[in-house]
Amino acid sequence: MRWWKVLGLAAFVGVAATGAVIVRAERRRRAYTPEEIRTRLQQRLQAAGEE
Repeated sequence: MRWWKVLGLAAFVGVAATGAVIVRAERRRRAYTPEEIRTRLQQRLQAAGEE
């Protein structure tokens, strides 16, 4: 195998792995209920006010 084939394969694997991470994060983000989002935002606001 030539070095450019190995490099291309590594790039392809990297892009696929990045896509998988993004999809997983998006799935987690969409799993929150509106109440959970509101609670988290209020907690962040309180924490920011204490600093």
